[in-house]
Amino acid sequence: SQAIANTAWAFACIAWKQSDLFAALGSAILDRFGAMNDIAKSQFYLVTVYVQAEWPRLEFPLSAHLQSLRSAYTERDVAPSRFQREVSTMLERLGWSHTFE
Repeated sequence: SQAIANTAWAFACIAWKQSDLFAALGSAILDRFGAMNDIAKSQFYLVTVYVQAEWPRLEFPLSAHLQSLRSAYTERDVAPSRFQREVSTMLERLGWSHTFE
């Protein structure tokens, strides 16, 4: 289920414009929803938000689980990745002042 969550999240990040892909990924994970870990649920929350924003009339399979997905997303203790810290350092070196989150 984590691999499917990663795939769905990657396509949402690049703003993939084919709703059938998201519908297929949502359907593929639906029968394994109960076994899904919080990281996967958190990713699928963001995917679901993206799908609902892009295609408000689409019957996305995970929309019925939105509250559970949102809970997993809001309860995560998120820390910046090594890559995020490195990018922040490089931006500072280039003189680009920014807020690191």
